[in-house]
Amino acid sequence: MKKKVMLIVPMLHQGGFERVCVATARLLEPFYEVYIVIFSARDIAYDIRGLHVIDLHMGAAEGKLLKIRNVFRRSRRVSALKKDLGIDIAYSFGPTANLVNVFSRSRGKTWCGVRSYMDMGNPRLLKLFCSRADRIISCSRTIEKEIREKFDCQTTSTLYNPFDIKEEEERAQEEESRLPFQDCGPVVVSMGREDDVKGFWHLVKSFSLVHRRLPDSRLVIVGEGDFLEYWKLAEALGISDAVSFPGVKKNPFPWLKLGSIYVMTSLNEGFPNVLVEAMALGKPVISTNCMTGPAEILMDDFEAYVGKEEYVDGDYGILIPNLETQKNLDARVITQEEELLAEQMLRLLTDQKLHKKYADAALKRAACFSNEAYVEQLRGMAEDV
Repeated sequence: MKKKVMLIVPMLHQGGFERVCVATARLLEPFYEVYIVIFSARDIAYDIRGLHVIDLHMGAAEGKLLKIRNVFRRSRRVSALKKDLGIDIAYSFGPTANLVNVFSRSRGKTWCGVRSYMDMGNPRLLKLFCSRADRIISCSRTIEKEIREKFDCQTTSTLYNPFDIKEEEERAQEEESRLPFQDCGPVVVSMGREDDVKGFWHLVKSFSLVHRRLPDSRLVIVGEGDFLEYWKLAEALGISDAVSFPGVKKNPFPWLKLGSIYVMTSLNEGFPNVLVEAMALGKPVISTNCMTGPAEILMDDFEAYVGKEEYVDGDYGILIPNLETQKNLDARVITQEEELLAEQMLRLLTDQKLHKKYADAALKRAACFSNEAYVEQLRGMAEDV
């Protein structure tokens, strides 16, 4: 008889751990009976056809008391589901789902996923997860190391996110005729929801400097949100005709393929899926050396470079120091770090030899994050149960 696995995630709108949750369900289906539990079915962005998805119809609540009440309502419902379905392993993605998972513990095993370095900023929650979960799964060795050291938690493991390189290449061929800027010069692409943690104001300002040098260059930022304040910033910088904010895309890969380079300006990450996705399409990348993920992806000897405040031509891409965290939408203010980022972008866009070097390195590195490696490690954990 197959073991029964429950994957718990708040929603399935576009995002990193949402993508990993759906991918995990599909990859585990041949070996286990898999259920996905979501708190709300609003704005589902992923293909869930054929998957067993259970919607609790308990979306987000406003106000502290209602949020707390929601946690316990969800936990009671999930606890009942675990018992009724005979769940052997319940694996949750992110702090909101982790709370519900640990408060609904049953006879089966409880696994909590720490998906971002931002989660490390709430030690009380992490202490709770470490004390009540049977396993803590991080997406970064840096996060795993800190959890072990800060919370004396020895039941933690690193599980890198899975990538289906072949499928990504196939999906990148779709919808090309609908994309903007195909007859222009080089295109800088980035991707992520409209959130200050993505640091997109830095990218828009830096690109304005690139555009002065390369007037036919273009910038595309794909992700959830109206990006109105960034439209206004682009207008103030005089580059509104050279930028596009097309919103969230169910198939983002044609947009990644459109890029000449991929640039990530995040202030914090867990494991930045889109960085590997861009590399899998042969895109040279520039990334902030934020906590965590980029150094592990772009450097072989990553521990010597985590958080290092210098520009590094890495083994598989270019690392830049972390950027100012205070948002500044004043078009008259261009910082030195934004000027330096523009210089790195110009290097990759104008030096063909350097561009090819990192395009080849990107493909090589992306191949290390395969579905097969992910499933093998995850099944090894499950067989210990």
